[in-house]
Amino acid sequence: MRTPTDYLALARAEEDSDALQNLARCPDPFVWQALASNPHTPPAALQELTTARDSVWNDNRLLRLLAEHPGADLRVLRAVLDAVATKLAEGERPYAAVLALADRLELEADELRKLGTFQGASARLRHLLDLRLSARIRQTPPTA
Repeated sequence: MRTPTDYLALARAEEDSDALQNLARCPDPFVWQALASNPHTPPAALQELTTARDSVWNDNRLLRLLAEHPGADLRVLRAVLDAVATKLAEGERPYAAVLALADRLELEADELRKLGTFQGASARLRHLLDLRLSARIRQTPPTA
């Protein structure tokens, strides 16, 4: 029989996609966060984690980790974007996830800029979001 510590160790070190997918169904938020930090976690498992909920602090940290994950595809990023928008609309402050999403070039600046219009978005978040999105424009290579 495995303990939560065993599941955490697996989530941190496992490389097998099927095993990581199975771990995404674990009820422990520290396992979810370890999966979101593991670069081998497949997009399907990341997608599943976008709906995982525990507490405000754990949820916001998980969303940031998912937004930063190198294997997060457009589908995962859009799911994180939707979850963040819902939290902002409810008055929560998943600011680190918002700023991590702003660094993802896969998402359009206009859809990210909308996050600043929600109830939970502070003036400081809007300012930081604008700075990140402006920096993206300067980084984007010109098209031929």
